Amino acid sequence: MIGSDCHSVGNKILELFFATEGFQVVNLGVMVSQQEFVNAAIETNAKAILVSSLYGHGEIDCQGFRELCIEKGLDPIILYVGGNLVVGKTPFSVVEEKFKKMGFDRVFPPDVDLKKVAALLRQDIREKFGQEAVPEENQPGVALRKHPAAN
Repeated sequence: MIGSDCHSVGNKILELFFATEGFQVVNLGVMVSQQEFVNAAIETNAKAILVSSLYGHGEIDCQGFRELCIEKGLDPIILYVGGNLVVGKTPFSVVEEKFKKMGFDRVFPPDVDLKKVAALLRQDIREKFGQEAVPEENQPGVALRKHPAAN
């Protein structure tokens, strides 16, 4: 959860879902800065960073995120963002356009089907890094590792 967002339940649901889908998950917890996301991605040789925000200020918290990734040598990296990303009743198409202009590869509303997200993530990893980088689906017993900064 980026910025000052402290919604930990959704964060845990995402962690468990993606781990069950076979992805190696490093859960940074809540109220995580852009720099902490980038540091963890570098440390773990991540192929993707998935950012979640539910408190409506994702637009502010995510400004300059792609640029920071590039500055720190994370290029290529897949960037996904989802949740309740802006304050107010903004049509999702407008929200999606804003975040894509910020450099996010994919933008998801709060009610997205997570199976769809997992399938898109596999597709994007395959296209950017090759088939060998794609985790197999539904691999039980995937080791989860909490990042030292995680709550």
